[in-house]
Amino acid sequence: MKAAVHEFFPHSWTAKVLDAAPLIAPARQFVYPLYVPGEEDAMGRGAMLVEVKPATGGVLLATCALGFREASLPSGVFACPRADDLLAVAGGYAYLVDTLTPERCVHLPMRPVTAILAAPEDGLLLLAGFHSVLAVGVDGVAWESERLSWEGVAMTEVVGGALHGTGWNMQSDKDVPFVLDLRTGKHSGGGFAR
Repeated sequence: MKAAVHEFFPHSWTAKVLDAAPLIAPARQFVYPLYVPGEEDAMGRGAMLVEVKPATGGVLLATCALGFREASLPSGVFACPRADDLLAVAGGYAYLVDTLTPERCVHLPMRPVTAILAAPEDGLLLLAGFHSVLAVGVDGVAWESERLSWEGVAMTEVVGGALHGTGWNMQSDKDVPFVLDLRTGKHSGGGFAR
């Protein structure tokens, strides 16, 4: 699993994705997800280890369970619109961590995350899944779009406060363009039609 730190937004922490557990582990260690029914075997798929130095407090080790072992799914650490937040994505599972209080971690409901796009001018980090887009802002999850696709969302670009992309339509077997308003999460177009 190749994972890196992506610094789209100003942030108060530093982080490093580790290839292996450190020989001397920091005193503060956190395992994500916190207990979630149905995810008892999450660590059996593997984990991404992240060494984090928050703005205050000592270094911590975050162990983030992989969602899937699929190499095409994103893995890495992403700076967020809120400077103290860190988004760790491990095999498509996304963990929004407040680095000042790392025991407060939100395991985002989009599973798996298939792509990530920063919209710094709009103060959002955008996560695509198979059917919709979820936006992380300064207050955490800002919104999740309605369904855009039968199976596969592509985020193309952000222009003038709007996300442009495509969603697959099952009846036509084509990718259909959509435009999504980044303030509201409302869209027009897309490949999902009932």
